[in-house]
Amino acid sequence: MNKDFLFWDENEQPLDRIVTDGGYCGIFRTIACVGDSLSSGEFEGTAADGSTTYHDLFDYSWGQYLARMCGSKAYNFSRGGMTASEYCNNFAEANGFWDPSLAAQAYILALGVNDVINQKQPIGNIDDICFEDYTQNAPTFAGYYARIIQHYKQIQPDAKFFLMTMPTLAPDPDSPRFTSDYYDLFDQHAALLTKFTEVFDNCYLLDLRRYGPDYTTPDFLNRFFLGGHLNACGYLLTAQMVASYIDYIIRHNMEDFKQIGFVGTPFRNTL
Repeated sequence: MNKDFLFWDENEQPLDRIVTDGGYCGIFRTIACVGDSLSSGEFEGTAADGSTTYHDLFDYSWGQYLARMCGSKAYNFSRGGMTASEYCNNFAEANGFWDPSLAAQAYILALGVNDVINQKQPIGNIDDICFEDYTQNAPTFAGYYARIIQHYKQIQPDAKFFLMTMPTLAPDPDSPRFTSDYYDLFDQHAALLTKFTEVFDNCYLLDLRRYGPDYTTPDFLNRFFLGGHLNACGYLLTAQMVASYIDYIIRHNMEDFKQIGFVGTPFRNTL
């Protein structure tokens, strides 16, 4: 057993070390998962007429798997089909997700597919953010996504934010959806979230697009998908990747997380 707890391999990549017990992600006692169907444990069923039915089964979401790994409490601030604009304009308010009593120590944001891919909303850029008043952000994906971060920073100023990129998808030449423009949007989304980690403090990137598996290889689809969404094993795998990535971030930035126990309290260590 390696007992050198102070040494971490500088060449380690985020998912080189997969943890199944939450790892250092367990330092967060409350975690809020802001996202769409893939954050909601959505399963696809089949109706009597052969049509597809969709079901958010939150107990199977990667957030709840993560909570069970860590022994933490996780909030599903999510729903199938969710976008950043809907979240800001009505969903969060209608469901009480801005309530300070639900403030979390960590927020994991996993939005973008429905916004920029399915609804083709303008992705925008950092210039769409009004840092003085988030209600004045531009009506782009960037503006609404930043607004979520800004609003939760007001509620829990010292919380940590983890922004998830969209996983890598393999080209499908038989589908008109998978064009070069389509893949360019994934790259633009990842680049935008990278910028967010530079302009907001306590903000980190979970770059599954770069470091995660290829979600559309036949082997991956057969093992981890049920229709167009993940199956139970797929959501558990996602939870393991999220926990491992956050564990990696914490281990390589220990100074940033020394006072996480005080987040949500009036206490600080100033020595």
